[in-house]
Amino acid sequence: MELRHLRYFLMVAREGTISGAAAALHVSQPSLSRQMQELERDLGVRLFDRGSRRVSLTEPGMRLRRRAEEIVDLVGRTEDEFRLTADTLAGEVRVGGGETPAMGLVADAMAAFVDAYPLVRFSLFSGNAESVGERLDSGRLDFGVFVGHADLSRYEFLQLPARDRWGVFMREGDPLAALDAVTPEDLAGRSLILSEQASREMGAWFRRDLADLDVVATYNLLYNAALLARRGMGVVVSLEGHRGHVPGLGARLPPARAGHLRGGLRGVEALPGVLPRRRGVPRRRPRPLGRVRRP
Repeated sequence: MELRHLRYFLMVAREGTISGAAAALHVSQPSLSRQMQELERDLGVRLFDRGSRRVSLTEPGMRLRRRAEEIVDLVGRTEDEFRLTADTLAGEVRVGGGETPAMGLVADAMAAFVDAYPLVRFSLFSGNAESVGERLDSGRLDFGVFVGHADLSRYEFLQLPARDRWGVFMREGDPLAALDAVTPEDLAGRSLILSEQASREMGAWFRRDLADLDVVATYNLLYNAALLARRGMGVVVSLEGHRGHVPGLGARLPPARAGHLRGGLRGVEALPGVLPRRRGVPRRRPRPLGRVRRP
């Protein structure tokens, strides 16, 4: 199995046809078909279901696509690093994390770094602790921002000087909107839309197993959760910092303890009884950026 075969395979998976992939790759269709058949023979599995007009991935094909994306990405980054020479710092830094106001501290550091080293670029990945940890472990991220009680024992890490608190978003007119703060008893019996980051903290705050709560949906980015709340599916438990702006709603919460959101939502801060969450920024291993010689 050659790297070229993986790149060709990914193009076929993306285009959905051999002819479309061949055109994008500037190779002949018979040659590409033959190389995909060789890849299947090498792996001993059928990677494609071939229809009259399109091809689709089989289950082994979907597994290979995930691995091939990782391999091609890492090879590309390695090639980029070794093309660089020794004078000016350059390259890409990949940072992952959840939706947390602590990312503002990371953004400040990134902005200062780019000012000092304009040839450095950053790539941001948004996800929960599991997906960020997986990408750190596989080398697809250089740094990750973890919220709450994540196991950081296998990483080098530092604590950020910031804490999170949780709040609640609900439709305007909901009885919760009249409260200055929300307690676990106020949410008893309510349909909940919880962050995937929040399971351990929310279980401790409610003092009960989340399986005993009416959790109608979970989310990792607030925008889609807000759409569910606007349609009355439940109330959204979100980090307090998101009161400043809810994406897609064009709305703001004022700095008071409770305030209206345009678009039919309202936000209320959580009680201080919600456990504050410390943020850690782990890195998998030191990986120096390359340097390029100034012309």
